[in-house]
Amino acid sequence: MKNTILEVCCGSADFAVAAAAAGADRVELCDNLVEGGTTPSVGSVQLAAARSNVPVVAMVRPRGGDFLYSPLEFEVMLRDVDALADAGASGLVFGVLDADGRVDRERVRQFTEAAGPLPVTFHRAFDLSRDLAESLDTLAELGVARILTSAGESSVLDQLDRLSGLVEQAGTALVIMPCGGIRPHNIEQVMAVPGVTEVHIGATRRRASDMNYRRDGVPMGRHYTPNEYVVEVADTERIRAAKLRLSDARLPDPSEVIDA
Repeated sequence: MKNTILEVCCGSADFAVAAAAAGADRVELCDNLVEGGTTPSVGSVQLAAARSNVPVVAMVRPRGGDFLYSPLEFEVMLRDVDALADAGASGLVFGVLDADGRVDRERVRQFTEAAGPLPVTFHRAFDLSRDLAESLDTLAELGVARILTSAGESSVLDQLDRLSGLVEQAGTALVIMPCGGIRPHNIEQVMAVPGVTEVHIGATRRRASDMNYRRDGVPMGRHYTPNEYVVEVADTERIRAAKLRLSDARLPDPSEVIDA
């Protein structure tokens, strides 16, 4: 039967440990989810890796915004590789493009070499590249382990045919891991795409802060007004529901189907 890995995007060590306990097979640890994820602290990676029983892969992204980095920003990324590996990360997640929207071949090569034995996932910078097929070929050539993608749309559910084409193009060279808009009620549609073996979901809910003393009118952000008294935590019910769908609704693997 088809065995699909469930990866959950997590915004803190608490989040990662809860996601693992709820059934995640692997967690992607980030900071600053409101910006799509940035590099987590060394301490959060250490604790997430030590206190969960699943692999923890760490985002390497020095800031929000585009994926065209200055020389100093890219040097920061390379230094973070060593720090995150020493902290216990089981893999690294990153993405770099050039000014014309193509995969930055030289920087991907440098990053994968710096990562050494750790598997590298190229994140959704892929979806902002100018030619998905060309980008896939480049990343396969450079030895990237997997691509996290919504098939160039905000939700992968809007482009399942394109997802299927990417999976077919990738073959055994690398893993295409779909994301974007995947929920327990529709995860089987993504699983039904031939060759999909891993899926990535977000599973965030909000709870009230435990602060008793509260002071309004002093926001900590510039371009939006955050609520300092709301905390984002793992939506464990959503994770359990997604895992249940993956466990109870396995699809036959074509290689295991025997004609009567």
